[in-house]
Amino acid sequence: MRKIIQTRSPQFLRLAALFMVIVLGLVLRRFGYAADLPFTVVKYGGSALWGAMVYLLVALFITRSRPAVINVTALFIAISVELFRLYHTPWLDAFRLTTTGALLLGRVFSLWNMLAYAIGIAAACAFDPARRAALRPRR
Repeated sequence: MRKIIQTRSPQFLRLAALFMVIVLGLVLRRFGYAADLPFTVVKYGGSALWGAMVYLLVALFITRSRPAVINVTALFIAISVELFRLYHTPWLDAFRLTTTGALLLGRVFSLWNMLAYAIGIAAACAFDPARRAALRPRR
């Protein structure tokens, strides 16, 4: 009998990678400065991990797509969220002041964040277990 979710399946590995990226991002943002990491590492490392998270989420939902489609979709979402920071309403600004709002939407617009997202998305694609499995020769 076949298991519904195999522990070695690419989708399970993507889910595990997503969980790891989220935990690493939260740890970096919470303890990065306390560990005397430079501002650039904490700020843009967290943004790169956020981009990787977006890639993995997109890859989980559009599993059969080519890597280029997943990359472009993830980058479009990440850049859209960054551009959304330019839009202000009282309720949205109040949400952005919460921890959840800051983690999901951020607070301040930055072009550098877009570069960090692109780097995180490229890294997530490079290490994507499903993509790597597809590149392996079949036996």
